[in-house]
Amino acid sequence: MSKKKRVIIIGGGAAGFFTAANLDENKFYVTILEQNSDVLQKVKISGGGRCNVTHACFDPRELVNFYPRGNRELLSVFTKFQPGDTMDWFESRNVPLKIEKDNRIFPTTDSSQSIINVLINEVRNKGFEIRNQVSVSEIIKEDGLYFIKTKSESYTADIVVYTTGSSPKSLKIIGSLGHKIIEPVPSLFTFNIKDDLLKDLPGTSFANAEITIPSLKTEESGPLLITHWGLSGPAVLKLSAWEARTLAKMKYKIDIEVNFISKPISEAEELLKNFKNENPKKSVGQAKIFDITNRFWNKVLEVNKIDPEKQMANLSKREMDQIFEYICQKRFAVTGKSTFKDEFVTAGGVDLKEINFKNMSSKILPDFYIAGEVLDIDALTGGFNFQACWSEAWLIAQHINVG
Repeated sequence: MSKKKRVIIIGGGAAGFFTAANLDENKFYVTILEQNSDVLQKVKISGGGRCNVTHACFDPRELVNFYPRGNRELLSVFTKFQPGDTMDWFESRNVPLKIEKDNRIFPTTDSSQSIINVLINEVRNKGFEIRNQVSVSEIIKEDGLYFIKTKSESYTADIVVYTTGSSPKSLKIIGSLGHKIIEPVPSLFTFNIKDDLLKDLPGTSFANAEITIPSLKTEESGPLLITHWGLSGPAVLKLSAWEARTLAKMKYKIDIEVNFISKPISEAEELLKNFKNENPKKSVGQAKIFDITNRFWNKVLEVNKIDPEKQMANLSKREMDQIFEYICQKRFAVTGKSTFKDEFVTAGGVDLKEINFKNMSSKILPDFYIAGEVLDIDALTGGFNFQACWSEAWLIAQHINVG
């Protein structure tokens, strides 16, 4: 029997734990080093504490369309391990999952602790070590080995798996080893907007809105939410992800145009005219014409100084045009961004040209593997970022196992 090799996994998140959970305990001594007091912190807060494990998109060619960066490289990764495989992995370990209406996948317990428990138990049952509050300060490669320096001690590894996330410190360490770093910028953020139309309406949502950035000739649609700071919801988050780099260059100061009902003005005009003809004596404030809340409708009237007590029959052409402009093509000045909840995601990290996507190994360093958000890969919300972690980690473990 050959001597067991030492594997050090730096970063106790989804990718790090899934790698360890799939490694062969008969071949390796494995230690996970996590700088925080708790492991799997992003797993814990994901999906509002329910853990959005993955997404019910089982065709790799469709799945990659949810990744603004890394879509081309991930195609081969997902052909080897995709959301169906993720479901099988957890369910075979007594963690049943459910697919919700929007295709997001959660544990049936609705608790992220179910996912955390199975990952920690898998790793501990293999006899692997988990070290918390261990912050790596330097990695030195010497005589075919890696020496991982921390404040208090040094670890020696035959193989390193680097799954640290995208903190500046972790990028600096891997950059010092020779990897090129694409400067990270925020992705998945909300738009800060000050506008009378949004004032006093936080929590108001729209089932399907269209948002356009005219200067970039780009648009997205989906649910939209008014917040204390401006606009959020899937439509905004998608735009922020796809245009992350451009918006960073523009210092998050842009104009957007919002169609709150996803209907052209001509169609909105038809709806309003029909309602007006059929309900001439109804007060404008009580009119239910479009798929928007009564509060929002009355706010549109208020900012345009249209009397809500006025009868529909007395609504002027000018007033109708004002309504159409505010509901179908309202312009807003975006003045900045806010991070989406605690699920901070960045665009940027290790240059993908330096990774072998057959097994997630470094092309620069031997016996060195990289996965997770430290790579220049990011996704939309919905379980996609975790799926990239599970798939990349699976490939790493399989390749190390057959070593």
